[in-house]
Amino acid sequence: MMMFDAGAAEGGSAPQNGRGGSRRILGPVDFDATLASLEAKIEAAIRESPSEDASWAIVGIKRKGAVIARRLWESLRARYPSLAYGELDIALYRDDYHLEQGHRVVSGTELDFSVEGASIVLVDDVLFTGRTVRAAMHQLLDFGRPKRIWLSVLVDRGNRELPIEANHVALTVPTRESDRIVVSLRELGEPEDAVDLLIGPESAEG
Repeated sequence: MMMFDAGAAEGGSAPQNGRGGSRRILGPVDFDATLASLEAKIEAAIRESPSEDASWAIVGIKRKGAVIARRLWESLRARYPSLAYGELDIALYRDDYHLEQGHRVVSGTELDFSVEGASIVLVDDVLFTGRTVRAAMHQLLDFGRPKRIWLSVLVDRGNRELPIEANHVALTVPTRESDRIVVSLRELGEPEDAVDLLIGPESAEG
């Protein structure tokens, strides 16, 4: 697992007028290398699992977690042809759903395999409070009882509110609650893959 060193980060903007600046954590080349390290962690775990664990699936949390999960799956299935793929839309499972005003956009869940007894690698872009992961596991369990669920994330930014930790982490970035981690992905219309830290005012003020 890599640790982000804020002092060594290149580029970005400095805080101005009490507002936070930004720092580039991963550019396109480093992004690819970081994603490859996550894939290697997942593959090692699958390879070291008991031989009877034949039913494996990569499941991404929409939207960005699903994009990352698909990339991982497309690479891994060359070596594991039976590896299944799915996507979760957790909009109706979030614990703040009752606080929303208006209609929440729901893009749909796609699980074209049996969750019952499967070993599932759940993928998201950023692990923060743990509430998104809780909602995703809740939804998965509504489809059946998997043998296990492993959590794999590109970035762990800390500040947990629930007792949830990832099995596989590519990059750890220490943050404060007022900060934001922004993952940019080409599939979602961004010009390049990148990860940026947007520093909140609380952090900027010390």
